Amino acid sequence: MTRSSVTDKSPLTIRLCGPRGFCAGVDRAIQIVVLALKGYGAPVYVRHEIVHNRYVVEGLEAKGAVFVEELNEIPAEHRQQPVVFSAHGVPKSVPQDAEARNLFYLDATCPLVSKVHKQAMRHQRLGRHVVLIGHAGHPEVIGTMGQLPEGAVSLIETVEDAERYQPQDADQLGYVTQTTLSVDDTAGVIARLQERFPNLKAPAADSICYATTNRQEAVKQAAPGCDLFVTVGAPNSSNSRRLVEVALKAGAKRSILVQRASELNWDDIGDIRTLGLSAGASAPEVVVNEIIEAFKSRFAATIELAEFTVENENFLVNRELREIELTSEDMAFVNG
Repeated sequence: MTRSSVTDKSPLTIRLCGPRGFCAGVDRAIQIVVLALKGYGAPVYVRHEIVHNRYVVEGLEAKGAVFVEELNEIPAEHRQQPVVFSAHGVPKSVPQDAEARNLFYLDATCPLVSKVHKQAMRHQRLGRHVVLIGHAGHPEVIGTMGQLPEGAVSLIETVEDAERYQPQDADQLGYVTQTTLSVDDTAGVIARLQERFPNLKAPAADSICYATTNRQEAVKQAAPGCDLFVTVGAPNSSNSRRLVEVALKAGAKRSILVQRASELNWDDIGDIRTLGLSAGASAPEVVVNEIIEAFKSRFAATIELAEFTVENENFLVNRELREIELTSEDMAFVNG
């Protein structure tokens, strides 16, 4: 990419992280809603935000998706229309409620979140009390805790929580983690729990998903020496907020989270020379490009790729949707 010919612009190097943006689980969840709209027509109901991104949610609303907080908001005359459960996963009580209401539901839970559910249930089956490392109130945490009876899971958020935790039986504990946490911060919590409870059992496989890890590692590579690091993502997106923190810890002078280019405060940004740029797992590439163009309009910008790895994972959609074909326009939306 060549530097702008406009000489009055200050030079800027944009370190563009890879991987960034949509992961396979988010891509699958969005695809499920679009396919349901294509196959069954509008409205298609979605319980909670399908993913944490307003651009995606508003785009799906424009196509005919209706977002509800609870299933009782679905009108009786639309009970034959699909209702989609978000990528974050839901407690067992939600599909049970859907069945009691005779609703046709499609579960868009990310397969990696489903894996955590299974690991938690395995711990319980083996007689262990489950310790969940995660953030209180996050939909994924609510969904994971809702896989087991009340009281079967203890939530630990910080090293301080791990220090204070007093289990009934210190020899019968097993842990799982929210998939979107910071790898480094989670390691600290796990280490303290293991120091206090040597018999603490790990899950059968790592809980933090590959996409979270890959995006954090790319940010660690790009952040050192950056005057500013911008992460594209929503304020309620856990994995996006973790990228902001990772960038600061890795050496960026400043690190911010924005949803759109319109949120950039140019007075605060000032005259920078090196910009890091990444996007959370639910942020579409079109917004990343929007951010790049905003900086190009003010700086003589060149792009440097900070690529940690290439992702090629693909998760199949629900069996009911696999014969439905999408147009190229539909696929462009699904792919961000």
